[in-house]
Amino acid sequence: QVQLVESGGGLVQPGGSLRLSCAVPGLTFGIYNMSWHRQAPGKERELVASITTTGTSTNYADSVKGRFTISRDNVKRTVYLQMNSLKPEDTAVYYCAARERGNDNYDYWGQGTQVTVSS
Repeated sequence: QVQLVESGGGLVQPGGSLRLSCAVPGLTFGIYNMSWHRQAPGKERELVASITTTGTSTNYADSVKGRFTISRDNVKRTVYLQMNSLKPEDTAVYYCAARERGNDNYDYWGQGTQVTVSS
């Protein structure tokens, strides 16, 4: 069974940084596009950032452009989300997801990691 294991969440002050990791040891990682999503209380889950199988193309939600960076290491089978200049409105549970190349729907989701931005 494929498991996506997220880590790196926590409490940080506004303006601070966090780096999320999502390890996928049991997956043929190189054929999956990877993405990070988040869900704040009372809100729908939203796509934050995505990266293609080789890492050559990335996309970001307008709300995080210039502050967040998604990257991947296909040898370590891990995707990262570097979050800088964090704002209180970034507070949410962050999920990573895997979508096999050519598929429209996401195939696997992580369990989520809480990010709280507060002074």
